Amino acid sequence: MKFNVSSTELLKGLMAISKAVPAKSALPILDNFLFDLQGNILQVTASDSELTLRTEIEVDTTEEEGRIAVPARHIIDLLKELPDQPVSISTASDSSIECNWTSGNSVLPFFPAEDYPEIKGVGEDAERVDFPAATLIEGIGSTIYATADDEIRPAMNGIYFDFDTDSTTLVASDSHKLICFTTPEAKAPQKCSFILHKKPAAVLKSILDKDEENVEIAFDSSTVVFTSGSTTMVCRLIVGKYPKYRDVIPQNNSSVLKIERSRFLNTVRRVAVCANKASNHIKLDLKPGQMEITAQDLGFAIAAYEKVNCDYSGDDLSIGFKSTFLSEILANMNCETVVMKFADARRAALIVPSEEEETSGRICGILMPIMVQ
Repeated sequence: MKFNVSSTELLKGLMAISKAVPAKSALPILDNFLFDLQGNILQVTASDSELTLRTEIEVDTTEEEGRIAVPARHIIDLLKELPDQPVSISTASDSSIECNWTSGNSVLPFFPAEDYPEIKGVGEDAERVDFPAATLIEGIGSTIYATADDEIRPAMNGIYFDFDTDSTTLVASDSHKLICFTTPEAKAPQKCSFILHKKPAAVLKSILDKDEENVEIAFDSSTVVFTSGSTTMVCRLIVGKYPKYRDVIPQNNSSVLKIERSRFLNTVRRVAVCANKASNHIKLDLKPGQMEITAQDLGFAIAAYEKVNCDYSGDDLSIGFKSTFLSEILANMNCETVVMKFADARRAALIVPSEEEETSGRICGILMPIMVQ
């Protein structure tokens, strides 16, 4: 193998996929990047066996094609210290490569490409969907915080992609809160779904480029492949059945609170300072035109309350929530005004953007109340 490439372009490509290089692995070969040079395209792969990232880098010139496994940390650390300039990378012997730049060179070991595990994609019967990149980034960012850490129910540890013929809904829940993000911009030929674990979901969000038009998604019963531009992500899916989330979305909550989102969020955060640190409980006392938020910690003899003018219609209501959950939902909604709909103090509250903000109407949150004194 021998080729010339810009040090900056090579580093940019390697950094984009380095998140898949494991910190510790039972397979030492996975500590390496797999270089596959064909023509003027260098395909680089990184994998931890569960998650695989692959990118294509255009090189300046190719003198000899080949496939080798190169130590990931070493080559990244080397490229980070180089200014932008052409570098020449070539195999110097049966076990080492030489990196040459304007004023010096470095010798690194390499390993046979045959030792690198084969990365399997999806089968021929895979479902395929095009998803706008910017919308996918927004959908993951709007839901990932609501996923659980549940060893008994692994399906709750990921984002549920529910594809339909006219829209797609991303769902995440930890049983206390549930978030749905629905968009008509992604559609499937038929109803289908998969559950993506939150770790690869976070990686996917970080590597996607908003400027890319679409992300191609192909998936079967066990594997999903995301392709965006020159970057591909392959990962295993969570196998399991996701709960029927639509059945728990309240439909007839008649008491309605309408309030500026940032003001509501800041008030909750201020009052929650005096909440019990173990429970984070706060209470909302609602009356027409007014809301009072209170919190107390009897163990430390501290308490706080704040009155807020608001648009509330319905019966007088006292309802408790975990402040951290309510703050998370409010902080992750991109709208000026939110609407909370209540049935009573024991049933779930529905949180949605105001009807006037149609562009934000795609997201809704459900929050279970708690009993407070």
